[in-house]
Amino acid sequence: MNSLIKLELTRALRNRKSMFFSVLYPSLLFLLIAGSASDTEKLGDTGLTLPTYMMVSMASFGALTAVLMGNSERIAKEREGGWVRQLRLTTLPGRGYVLAKTASAAVVSLPSIVIVFVVAAVVKDVRLDAWQWLALTGAIWAGSLVFAALGVAIGYLATGDAVRPITMIVYFGLSMLGGLWMPTTTFPEWLQDIAKWVPTHAYAALGQAIEQSQAPHTEDLVILAVSFVLFAGGAAWLYRKDTLKA
Repeated sequence: MNSLIKLELTRALRNRKSMFFSVLYPSLLFLLIAGSASDTEKLGDTGLTLPTYMMVSMASFGALTAVLMGNSERIAKEREGGWVRQLRLTTLPGRGYVLAKTASAAVVSLPSIVIVFVVAAVVKDVRLDAWQWLALTGAIWAGSLVFAALGVAIGYLATGDAVRPITMIVYFGLSMLGGLWMPTTTFPEWLQDIAKWVPTHAYAALGQAIEQSQAPHTEDLVILAVSFVLFAGGAAWLYRKDTLKA
């Protein structure tokens, strides 16, 4: 299993396209959205400035990109190419394959989080306590596991041809409805009510609570926990179903 994890890490780091979208793209979006925004004006009732708010949103968006986009398409193509079937002939347990995919995605997601933080601190002068920076990094990194499980599920659900459009619909839907590209306070009231139940909204809310030196809301933690159980359970069921077909 260790050998497969090393192989997946090497492949992830060599994928320049994936590295760009996962690591650099969120930072560029942050500069585009918050680059000219005021560093002192508060955003609605959030108590945060737009740069501070969007810093967490773009860090979450970068982690989402790494674990969702990378996992789903790669798994679907490996299934069609016979790579997964070959691995089943070895002593590697199914959880080892999933762990390797998750580990490679996590390696790419961490730099995307850190780079957004560095850009926000240097360009927009975002200042937080040391414990907040560490807590933000840990919360966003750990929270990305929810969407890593979703990426595995989509990879086993879709064929190689269909996986990209399906992933893109889920990816953009989660990003927009979750408020990762713009504050949900700009949404119509009926859409705000829907957004509160989207896991990406709860995901970003964890970081925003840390920025405000507050404990995460129980509702957000429950939404993320339930989402993880559903996504991981779906991924496990689809993996077993795919195994029976093979």
